Amino acid sequence: MVIEKKQCIELINSHEEFLILSHEHPDGDTLGCAFALCEILRSMGKKRAFLCADEISADFSYMTDGFENDEVKDPFIVAVDVADARLLGSIAADYADRVDLGIDHHASNTLFAKDTYVEDRAAACEIIFELAKDMGYKSNEYFRNCIYTGISTDTGCFRYQNTSALTFRIAAELMEQGIDSKTINKLMFETKTKSFLELERLSRETLEYHFGDRCAIITITQDMYEKSGADEHQVYPITALPRQIEGVVVGAVMKEKPDGSYSISVRTDGDIDASEVCARLGGGGHKGAAGCHPECGCDEAKELLLASIKKSLDGLVK
Repeated sequence: MVIEKKQCIELINSHEEFLILSHEHPDGDTLGCAFALCEILRSMGKKRAFLCADEISADFSYMTDGFENDEVKDPFIVAVDVADARLLGSIAADYADRVDLGIDHHASNTLFAKDTYVEDRAAACEIIFELAKDMGYKSNEYFRNCIYTGISTDTGCFRYQNTSALTFRIAAELMEQGIDSKTINKLMFETKTKSFLELERLSRETLEYHFGDRCAIITITQDMYEKSGADEHQVYPITALPRQIEGVVVGAVMKEKPDGSYSISVRTDGDIDASEVCARLGGGGHKGAAGCHPECGCDEAKELLLASIKKSLDGLVK
């Protein structure tokens, strides 16, 4: 059931033990939400624990260092920045049907949680920020760094089309109150490992164009991870690469999973709805950025993807 902000706050206030879930391959927004919410709960004297299917990158150590889960016996389960239960990854089997509250910013949210508070925002951290204010939480620098991380990463450091005037106002307020934006920006946007650079080099060699060069696709395989020493946690910056090419209105990155199936990230220029492209393949997201996992091999996944993109491009022409 979809609920309003007031009901969301009431649910949080009425429970004492929490388990916070993030999506697999955690990015800055899902982690920023999770640890910011954990900080709110800690300040309220409530017990909280965090769980994610995958390892957290060392880049986010300023959020994770020193964090310890409380012992929770019968927790109220909250999923943050998770649009679909499948995105919980390997823990979905245990928790997909047990999530009490979903807090999310994807309009495509499947409402898998018992109750869902969803607003179409640039980042889910914007929602957590406003919840904290309405709950009377007095923020500290740790909390503000978490929120800034989510907002800055989901907007590409305020460059993506999802960035709104409200996004800038929240960021300005965070800076006025004190955040370590210099360190966060350097870690998130300026620091690249050698393994990432090698993965990027290998991925560029797979670049192909379709539909009169209006669409560009890059493919990343398990073999590339092995050769580069990188892993799927490091792919995120590459997802924007195809769309950055002159003349391209739809960019996609196909990523091979360990089981041989492919997940797909789609980025568009705004005229094409990325969430619509991915919805045809069982996924979703935002107008400018979305994803899907058709659960098939490379050739079939690419065929399905191109068919969906063509449908959107044909609709654009009309």
